[in-house]
Amino acid sequence: MRRDLPYALGGLALGVLLLGNAALTPDAATVEVLDVALVLAMAVALAACRRYPVVALGVVTVAMLAVHLRVHPGVSAAFPVLGAVYLAAWQGHRSAAVLASVVFLGGFLARDVSVAPPGQPGQVILERTALLFGWFVAANVAGLVGRQRRAYLEQVEQRAVEAERTREEMALRRAGEERLRIARDLHDSLTHSISVIKVQAGIAVHLARKHGEAPSAALLAIQEASGAAMRELRTTLDVLRAPTDADRVGLARVDELAQRTRAVGVPVQVTVTGQRGDLPDEVDQAGYRVIQEALTNVARHAGPATAHIQVEYAPAGLTVAVTDDGRASPGQPLTPGVGLRGMRERVSALGGTLRAGAHDDHGFTVRATFPLDGPR
Repeated sequence: MRRDLPYALGGLALGVLLLGNAALTPDAATVEVLDVALVLAMAVALAACRRYPVVALGVVTVAMLAVHLRVHPGVSAAFPVLGAVYLAAWQGHRSAAVLASVVFLGGFLARDVSVAPPGQPGQVILERTALLFGWFVAANVAGLVGRQRRAYLEQVEQRAVEAERTREEMALRRAGEERLRIARDLHDSLTHSISVIKVQAGIAVHLARKHGEAPSAALLAIQEASGAAMRELRTTLDVLRAPTDADRVGLARVDELAQRTRAVGVPVQVTVTGQRGDLPDEVDQAGYRVIQEALTNVARHAGPATAHIQVEYAPAGLTVAVTDDGRASPGQPLTPGVGLRGMRERVSALGGTLRAGAHDDHGFTVRATFPLDGPR
């Protein structure tokens, strides 16, 4: 309601201006109770134009056209219509904004022509109509430009959020690359040298025993130490090449992800069905990332809502879904952003399917299915 308050105040201000102008205009008719009711209807419609832009535009256009035909308060009757046209175009209802502009301009011109005195030149009517036409064109264009700018800012913000969200993943990837580089360097620099020492010590021990001599204690110590060093080096290289469980993200950490989402004010429920088996690492991580991105979208776009995470394990596949009861509606157009495209690419790369859209009453659902029995 606080977000609707500026529109309501604007509608009241325009109503006061309209009634005041009607009282001061010499050729205006007397304002009656019906005219005041029409002005109040305009103010109420403007108060609701943020939620119902097309309905509000229709009410404002009809009310102001009726006031102009009955009272003829001048161009002030066009001001509320201009505001409603701009808001409708700004919210993407271009056809409704253009239609309302044409209807009001046609009615305005028809009334001026019908009541014009015989001696009044047509140039005055034409100039006033041309001025109003320019205002309506400017309102439509300004609404479209404002919508494009808002979409651009939302895209920039979404990219920034995406970059922030993937920063941890990039850091982990860089850490993995650094581990592999260290493993290669250790392998190239130490493995060969220690192997040579071990082989040479083994040959010396073998030759000493072949000639019936007892190998020296130092030689045996070198042989044993080189063997132990090789074993420890192989273990170290295996650790460097394979990240630890703490470095991985997967469905085992869904509860932790839900807890972080609850901390930002979004209630989250988690339901897990089926028996968890040995999932491929890429499928495990992709399922986690889909849930993570879907919860991010719920926090950013759904408004006051509750999210429900579903994880279903099956022998033939894995299904993850995030459903919310937010403000999305079935008729609302879906414009895929960076997050939805990234989820779809991630799922498709593993042979899965992703479905995202509003469900029957209100709210949004993201469902991803990964096959586990086919080629990957």
